[in-house]
Amino acid sequence: MSTPFDRLGPDLVTTDPDLVASYARDESALGVGSGLVGGAGPVAVVSPRSTADVAATLAIAHEHRVPVVVRGAGSGLSGAATAPDGSVVLSTRRLARVLEIDRGERLAVVQPGVVTGDLRTAVAEVGLFYPPDPGSVAFSTIGGNVATNAGGMCCVKYGVTGDFVLGLEVVLADGTITRTGRRTAKGVAGYDLTALLVGSEGTLGVITEITLRLLPAPGPARTLVATFPGLAAAGAAVAAVATAGLPLSMLEVMDRTTLDAVDRLTRMGLGEGGTPAAMLLAQCDDPAAALVLERMAVLCEAAGAVDVVSADDAAEGEALLEARRQALPALEQLGDWILDDVCVPRGRVVELLEGVERIAAAESLTIGVFGHAGDGNMHPTIVHDAADPASVAAAARAFDAITALALDLGGTITGEHGVGRLKRDWLARELDPGAMALSRALKDAVDPRGILNPGCVLPA
Repeated sequence: MSTPFDRLGPDLVTTDPDLVASYARDESALGVGSGLVGGAGPVAVVSPRSTADVAATLAIAHEHRVPVVVRGAGSGLSGAATAPDGSVVLSTRRLARVLEIDRGERLAVVQPGVVTGDLRTAVAEVGLFYPPDPGSVAFSTIGGNVATNAGGMCCVKYGVTGDFVLGLEVVLADGTITRTGRRTAKGVAGYDLTALLVGSEGTLGVITEITLRLLPAPGPARTLVATFPGLAAAGAAVAAVATAGLPLSMLEVMDRTTLDAVDRLTRMGLGEGGTPAAMLLAQCDDPAAALVLERMAVLCEAAGAVDVVSADDAAEGEALLEARRQALPALEQLGDWILDDVCVPRGRVVELLEGVERIAAAESLTIGVFGHAGDGNMHPTIVHDAADPASVAAAARAFDAITALALDLGGTITGEHGVGRLKRDWLARELDPGAMALSRALKDAVDPRGILNPGCVLPA
C-alpha cells in the first residue's frame, strides 16, 4: 500500500500488514474483549531514528491530515496507543538512548524509548536515584511514563513522573521542533509548558527528549507486611498511618482475591493458615526506618491486624515486592480482564474496597483489588468471559459502577494510567464545563488539524 510517508524511506516506514497489526493496540486491548476500546486500523508504522525524522513525519501527516499515534512499549492500560483507522503509528523504539547523566546537577537526559528500569539501573551505578516505578517498570518506556504522568509504588513519598521532568524537546503537530523547561534547579520564565505536555497522552506533541531530575540514592529499605481479617480493619490501618505522617516510601494493599491469585501463580505461601481479607505491604528507606516501621506495626495491631512482620533483609523485601508486582499477571490467569484505575482520598480507601465487593456480588463477577494505599490509587481488576455477551455486559457495568463510585467518594477517574480512549467519555463527568472548554481550546490551538492521537483524552 502506498502512503505519503513512503518518501521517508523503507528504513523508517513499513506497511507490512502483519507488522503494522502488531503495533495497532496497547495492553488495554487484552482486557477489552467487549470492545470497550475498539477499532484498530493503522496503515503504516514509522520508526524514526532522530528528532529530525519525527519532524519530517509530522510535517507529512499535517499536510495530508493523517492521524498520528505515538507508541512506546505498548504497555499502556487506557487505550491511548490504540490506533484508529487510517492512522500512522509513530514508534519510539529506536529513540532509546540515555544521552547524559550529570552527577553534579543530578539530572539525566534521555530519549523517549529508554526503558524505565534501565534508566533506574544506569543512574544507580553512579549513586543516583530515579524514583518513579510503575508496575511495568521492567518494560515500559520513559516517553510513555511522561505521556501519561505515570505513578507507581514509590509515589507515596516521591511523587509521580511529572515531579521529575525538568524539560522536554517536543515536535509539534506541523513538524516544528521546540524545547520547554530548563536544566536549572529553579526557573519560572513563562508558562509551564512542560507541565502541560506531561500527561497529555500524545495529543499535544511528540516528545523526543526528556530532561529528568534525579535524587541521591537512598539507604536500604526495610519492609513490613500486615494481614487483616477484614477490609475495614485494613482501611483503618491505612487511615491511621496517613494521619501519623510516617515517612514510608511505599504502602501497598492487596485484597483476598488478589492474594489467592498471586499465591497460585508464585507459590509464595501468602495464604498459609487461610488467606487474609487484605494485606498491607510497606517499605521505608528513611535512616530511621526501624523506628518508623515499629510505629506502623503498633498502628496496624491497634486496627486489628492478624499478623505483622518486619524484615530488614533486602532479599526478603524484594521477594515481597515481587509478589505485589505479580498482582496483575496473577489476576490475568483467571480469565479475560479489564483493569480499572481510580484514586480516592486515603481516608476513603476502605469505602472504595467495600463498594467494589458489593459491585462484584451484584454482577456475579470476580474483581480483585490491589493498589497504592498510601495515595488512595486502586486498581480493581474485573475478571470476565469475553466469549459470553452477558459476562461482557456485566463487566462493562461493573467498570462504570466502580468509576462512578470513585467520583462519588471525592476521587478521580484515573490516578496514573491516563484517560486514553477507555475513559474519555468520563472526563466530562469529572471536569466542569469551563475546564472542558479550556482543554478543547488548548488542543485546537496546538493541533488545529486534529492529527495528534484523535479520539484520545477528549470525547468527541
